[in-house]
Amino acid sequence: MSNFDSAACAALLEEMTAISIAAAEAIRGSLADSGVRLKADGSPVTAADEAAEAVIRDGLARLGLPLPVISEESADLAGASIAAPSFILVDPLDGTREFIAGRDEYAINIGLVADGAPAAGVITAPALGRIWRGVVGRGAERLQFSAGRTSPPERIRTRPRPGADLLVMVSRSHLDARTEVYLKRWPGARRVASGSAIKFCRVAEGGADLYPRLGPTHDWDVAAGHAIVAAAGGCVVGPTGRPLAYGSAGLKIPAFLACGDPTDVPAEA
Repeated sequence: MSNFDSAACAALLEEMTAISIAAAEAIRGSLADSGVRLKADGSPVTAADEAAEAVIRDGLARLGLPLPVISEESADLAGASIAAPSFILVDPLDGTREFIAGRDEYAINIGLVADGAPAAGVITAPALGRIWRGVVGRGAERLQFSAGRTSPPERIRTRPRPGADLLVMVSRSHLDARTEVYLKRWPGARRVASGSAIKFCRVAEGGADLYPRLGPTHDWDVAAGHAIVAAAGGCVVGPTGRPLAYGSAGLKIPAFLACGDPTDVPAEA
């Protein structure tokens, strides 16, 4: 399944939103300290991750889409790659460390990659009761949700990069040395530390200008946020300004810059 037009993506976005809300309820029904264990890479996984994954997989299966679904909790990364040009990437509980710590900065990521590039994405924050979503070429929006009901969507856009008062989102748990060196280019920039893909959403809604991640992460951590930022008028690129490659060996994104202003991408020196 390829050649998604914006109308098809918009219809799928509604389905992905409903599925993410159901997954949010599954997470809320799980205790943060229930069944915590460490995966082979040392990252934690909980019963909430697994409950959300089951809900999302079942929901996507009912749609009958002829698309591979790759999820963090079921991906076999031993030399993994994706041959299909279009697929769905899922992180059922992005920010598991935040969830375990009792913070509200965790999210559910569902992203559609069409013909190699993110085309649509939904990021749902269960503890905040908030959803960000978008279709590239059609726009992005923000919704509130409670008790399974959503508010009318509010359109969001990125903002032009300011001459001063640059606001940069940084990872609370994964701020690496290379990113620290990069950030020294703006000694006066204000940093906001946050967990999960919510950092993309802050850029997409015009609340921040830049989110650099110059350490490796996985496709499912990035795709939904990439789509939302691009739909809102920004861009997500590699550190030299080149497009990101999804579906490559190990399903890894080596580094990226999420920028609110695509006309002024601050590429790494």
